[in-house]
Amino acid sequence: MHTKIAPSILSADFSRMGEAVEKLELAGADLVHCDVMDGSFVEPITFGGQMVKNIRPLTKLPLDVHLMIEHPKTQIKFFAEAGADIITVHYEACAKISPDYLGETLQLIKSFGVKCGAVVNPSTDVEKIFPVLDMCDMVLIMSVFPGYGGQKFILSAAEQIKKARARALSIGRAALDIEVDGGITAQNAAEVRRAGANVLVAGSAVFGAADMSAAIAALKA
Repeated sequence: MHTKIAPSILSADFSRMGEAVEKLELAGADLVHCDVMDGSFVEPITFGGQMVKNIRPLTKLPLDVHLMIEHPKTQIKFFAEAGADIITVHYEACAKISPDYLGETLQLIKSFGVKCGAVVNPSTDVEKIFPVLDMCDMVLIMSVFPGYGGQKFILSAAEQIKKARARALSIGRAALDIEVDGGITAQNAAEVRRAGANVLVAGSAVFGAADMSAAIAALKA
């Protein structure tokens, strides 16, 4: 499958966010990954729908909004109307509310004409989201525990990716996007792709590079 790179603007300079997003498109990024944190599901607070709305006119790239928040259903409308192209929500946040909450949230996202996806943390078996896999446009496998950039890749994520890709193939969803987020570098990108991921989120590896275009190319190589 074609490898897509989704640089995370969590690693960008927030005072120059518009410039950062424009540079990503010129550098060959495929999506813009927007890490939304609420200070509750994870400790930090990042940004909300207004940031997504403000950067929407600055790029033609899809905005990949990753909600690391409690009660995600309450925020779907804001991010959909702000211009998100895909919204992913955490199994862990949804499971705390009710067994049906994840499926209901995915349906709500789709009702706005936006693509949807489910996310699992490293400590959650990806099989937990298999019941809603047919609803998903994307599965996001966390390869670090969410909340902070610059963490090291957790090796067990590769097995999670393999299980998700095998399941997708078994239900006739060969084109399902499997995204991996956390600790992605040019050194481990090939291993992650071989495991079955085709969308790589990279923050420090792109924004910390002297040449963003070369960094993105290296992740795809």
